[in-house]
Amino acid sequence: MPNAKGKVLIGIVGVVALVLVALVGYTWLSLTWSYSKGERAGYVQKFSKKGWVFKTWEGELQMLPVPGAIPEKFLFSVRDEATAQKINECVGKKVVLRYGQHKWVPTTIFADTEFFVEEVKPLE
Repeated sequence: MPNAKGKVLIGIVGVVALVLVALVGYTWLSLTWSYSKGERAGYVQKFSKKGWVFKTWEGELQMLPVPGAIPEKFLFSVRDEATAQKINECVGKKVVLRYGQHKWVPTTIFADTEFFVEEVKPLE
């Protein structure tokens, strides 16, 4: 039968394990559940693979402004290699990017942005 110190140690290990399981579950949910979905059109200006632990493709889309408006940049991330290859083939060309927005991802270790591109359609 464990003594008082053993019970406290078991309790601490249990709490730490519970917190880790909750954090892993929350991270998985934030990366798989999409807050919103949409499309953006424009020209891919920059696209490069970055990351300290989990390498993702990070890009910049110059959106097509209304005449006389200030151009807007859309920063995005890509986790899928096949999609990244298609975007690499379209750098400098007019494209439509279909994306999912993943809010509240707990850290930037998974991507630099909350916008994950899932599909690319070249328009030129």
